Amino acid sequence: MAEASNTTVTLQVHRFTPRPERAERARGGSPFAKKSSPFGGGSDSASRRRPRGKQWVQEYTIPARPSDTVLDCLLTIKRTVDPTLAFRYSCGHGMCGSDAVAINGTPTLLCTATIRDWAKQPGAIPEVDDEGFRHTGTESEESDDSAENDANAAADQDSAANGSLGVIELASLPGFPPQRDLIADIDPMLNQIRKLTPYLQADGVLATTAEGKVDVFEYLQNPEQLAKYELLSNCIACGVCEGACPVYAGGDAFIGPASLIWASRFVNDSRDTKAMERMDAIDTADGVAACQSVRACSRHCPRGIDVGEEMWQIVAKVRER
Repeated sequence: MAEASNTTVTLQVHRFTPRPERAERARGGSPFAKKSSPFGGGSDSASRRRPRGKQWVQEYTIPARPSDTVLDCLLTIKRTVDPTLAFRYSCGHGMCGSDAVAINGTPTLLCTATIRDWAKQPGAIPEVDDEGFRHTGTESEESDDSAENDANAAADQDSAANGSLGVIELASLPGFPPQRDLIADIDPMLNQIRKLTPYLQADGVLATTAEGKVDVFEYLQNPEQLAKYELLSNCIACGVCEGACPVYAGGDAFIGPASLIWASRFVNDSRDTKAMERMDAIDTADGVAACQSVRACSRHCPRGIDVGEEMWQIVAKVRER
């Protein structure tokens, strides 16, 4: 980030501090005492997905340039303004996927989102509900898009003249339990991926040296076969597609688009010998049957995967097998 800037940006951060876990009350010797409530509340319940704690929105106004990323701004806040602000990041250039959040209600990566692309004028950002979604508005409101765009453009000019680049709203990734501030617990997604055995299962051909000694395993494949899954292998399990999916983020029983992408990656690999078993594993009520083909998962994949199209393809393969 620049050392000095004549412009500022305001970040509205949806913060969250979890409530400390309470020790379980002593139950005495009552024969009617139970370890769990008969009304639910188990490990897969909604109460487990939405931890209790303190929630509030905190604003930070800092110097920034249009070319700065949102991650740059958060690091400035963390280092110079508020060291208690919590967020996750690693590589800083869109390769690891660890910094996925909701920016202005849209799941994306902090390190690839620039102030120029995401800063809006006050009042132009619809509010996010508790689940991380926004109301889309009525048909009559949508018909006035051109007038609204003109008004926003005028507001942008006025704001630029005043030195403000606008406002950016940040929240943790929808569909995942918040841990603290912008950090979400993505273990549910990673566990679903692990259940689908995301590694190559193939019978390799032994390659030998001139002396007849075993050298390496060779998994032979031509370029056309590689092209069928090469892009899918770029998935970084960031959770952006899952946060954008209204089925998964809405709390319905669904293993999620990320898990299906990982399954599809090996189903399409000509070297893999477990394609049928993989398709059996996702041919469940919470697997391909739960996908409603909304294709919201395709809009902001940082690796350029058309997730919605891949969902359609894997669903077709499962049904045709």
